[in-house]
Amino acid sequence: MNPLESLRLSWRSIRGHKLRSALTTLGIVIGIAAVIAFVTLGASLQAGIIGDISPDDQRNVYGWAADPDTEGGPLAGAQPVVSGDDLETIEGLEDVEAAYGYAPIQSQAVSSGDEQIAQGDGVIATGPSYVREDTLREGRQFEPGEREAVLNPAAAGQFEENVSVGDEITITILGGQQTTAEVVGITDSNEGLSPFEGFESSPRIYVPTDPYYVEQAGAVELGDEGPGGSEGVGNGDGEDAAEADDADQAAQAQADGGDARFIAVIVEAHSADEDDVDAARQAAIDYLESDDSDASEFLGDDLAMTFQTSAELLQQLEDVLELLQNFIVGIAAISLLVGSIGIANIMLVSVTERTREIGIMKAVGAQNRDVLGLFLSEAVILGVIGAILGTALGLVAGYLGAWYIDLPLVYPLEYVALAIAVGVLVGILSGLYPAWRAARTDPIDALRYE
Repeated sequence: MNPLESLRLSWRSIRGHKLRSALTTLGIVIGIAAVIAFVTLGASLQAGIIGDISPDDQRNVYGWAADPDTEGGPLAGAQPVVSGDDLETIEGLEDVEAAYGYAPIQSQAVSSGDEQIAQGDGVIATGPSYVREDTLREGRQFEPGEREAVLNPAAAGQFEENVSVGDEITITILGGQQTTAEVVGITDSNEGLSPFEGFESSPRIYVPTDPYYVEQAGAVELGDEGPGGSEGVGNGDGEDAAEADDADQAAQAQADGGDARFIAVIVEAHSADEDDVDAARQAAIDYLESDDSDASEFLGDDLAMTFQTSAELLQQLEDVLELLQNFIVGIAAISLLVGSIGIANIMLVSVTERTREIGIMKAVGAQNRDVLGLFLSEAVILGVIGAILGTALGLVAGYLGAWYIDLPLVYPLEYVALAIAVGVLVGILSGLYPAWRAARTDPIDALRYE
């Protein structure tokens, strides 16, 4: 019996039991569709994450001080140890283009005109180049030492009258202090600008560390005894006036950034070239761990500096996503196993039902290999049909999932080819024993079978 004849007879048997054949392939369809869909979503998500790293951001190195045994993402267990003087020294190093601090400012509310919006986080003090020019929809970067701010669209649009460039906002710091800022720029996206923030969309206000963060650090250091506090106002005698002058000098020292410590720092290399990035990273680490730095008094066995690029930080997230994807693919593989058992079961039933047919085939001269090929072809056809339908369903599900989550669509074409191969393999393995059993059937016993 030639192969084409075997395929024709196998297809005729499958068409003769359409419902049974459909239910048999269902396990294969679901298993392969699940694998394709989740692998597509995983690849699309990774492409979306990597796509968030702009060329300018690829030359940044993000650093913080934490216990070396601390587990977690960026800033997990971070402590403020790097001073403004440290950052000035690092920025002057040959291998470093720029260095600046990063510190979230705890706020209570943001006001524009007569309208006030509660906002407990999202106010970020950092350096001017943190807000890259290519991320600005309008306006410019803020300048250090100025009371200026750059808002993202979510922060600008949360008021009844949208805030625009040139407007002034008032930020109420945790504790009730208020400070103003002129809006000089609006970003083009609501997503975070670095791994420190995450990439979720939320209202964010970017301000320079000087004066906003150093003033807040000074207020924390001086407490209620600073200028304007109840204990800092004298009764008019010379001693009280001297105390007030000392407090003024201390406040000015804080404003100059000498004592302000940053929870995180960002070091920019001259280019995104790997050698330049590594050189900038090593230069920053060497200085901060030396006795010349202010940070060195805190660093040791309990605290160590960690410097990583965006790609390295996001690799941790990608590893988690890959682990989750493998777990889901493993569950889908169980469905494939169930599907293969279903095919084997149905093929055994088919052998029993067609015992007399097998006897007649052998009586008219069919060889064992002909019978084996016939039933094996039927199992392979069921597996291939399940693989094709599962692949199509998985691709559609992956497309809809990526569209719904707003991710760039990436089809892992190697998995499509693998799905077809798995379908064929499942058909062969699950149909091998039933086909062998059919081929071993004695023709005389088969003809007697009722």
